Amino acid sequence: MPLRKLGKDPESPSGGSPTVYLDEEKDTYLVQGWKVLDDERLGQMDIPGHESVVEIPRHMVQFFLEVQRDRGSDV
Repeated sequence: MPLRKLGKDPESPSGGSPTVYLDEEKDTYLVQGWKVLDDERLGQMDIPGHESVVEIPRHMVQFFLEVQRDRGSDV
């Protein structure tokens, strides 16, 4: 099943990133964002070798909340 694009950052100067997707088959989110390369910040997290971290603006949470409204949540 194809991914469902939930939204792109409306404030992105290039209009391309960050972007939030939903994989309805796996019931997971995929987030396209900026790679976190700052060792100080990465050192504050416990990130296994098979995982990575991306950063998105706080206002992008609206796209996660939209999915919850679709499911009838009170959020």
